[in-house]
Amino acid sequence: MKQITVSWFSAGVSSAVATKLMIDQVDHIIYQHIDDMEEDTMRFVKHCETWFGKPVEIQQSPYKSVENACLAMSFVNSPAGPVCSRLLKRRMRKEWEAQHRFFCNFRYVWGMDDSKRERNRAQNLINDMREDDHVFPLQDRGLSKEDAHGILAAAGIARPRMYDLGFPNNNCKVCVRGGMGYMNHCRKHFPKEFASRAAMERRIGASCINGTYLDELDPDAGRDCKIILPECGAMCESFDIANASRQFREERA
Repeated sequence: MKQITVSWFSAGVSSAVATKLMIDQVDHIIYQHIDDMEEDTMRFVKHCETWFGKPVEIQQSPYKSVENACLAMSFVNSPAGPVCSRLLKRRMRKEWEAQHRFFCNFRYVWGMDDSKRERNRAQNLINDMREDDHVFPLQDRGLSKEDAHGILAAAGIARPRMYDLGFPNNNCKVCVRGGMGYMNHCRKHFPKEFASRAAMERRIGASCINGTYLDELDPDAGRDCKIILPECGAMCESFDIANASRQFREERA
């Protein structure tokens, strides 16, 4: 059977750079949109689409938002993962696979960086999805999260605003997987969404953080979030970033 290469583009910096590194081999670039994403996300998706030189296919679950998914299942989070990821992303991926698997095999591109934590995530993903092939371009090249931010900056593309607010990833506003420090950072930058998430917890009777409801969370609890500072060294030159930056600006003009 034919093998197709698919990048599951998360609209994060590492995912964007991983996609660009594999762009000549990628057949599909798929972004799964959730209404809870910060408003700058779609700007980033469109700029990356120009940078990639290939269309980004946008999926969205009928549930649309984190709250809709959690309320539908009367469930928030567990060690096995949050219900929103299962309904808003994993189910959509499974439906897409079901439409194509009869005709082809899949090779998936993922944006995990070369840190120990991300290498463990990559191995878990391989173990969970043994029927497919997987490619980790950042790990193959020994690139860190900071390296990816440097590559994107050198290409002339502004990263999603969430990073400049000090969040480590461009996730949903008030991601239910966050710890105490992350949630307090959300309380500071997204007070309306934080209050809505706290009200949702009470309606369901379950909390995002094990044993602590958000409306009881100590504002000083947890570790502070730190802004990721881009690094750009020899990899930028080998990746021909200057040419990529020029091409991006010309196509955007």
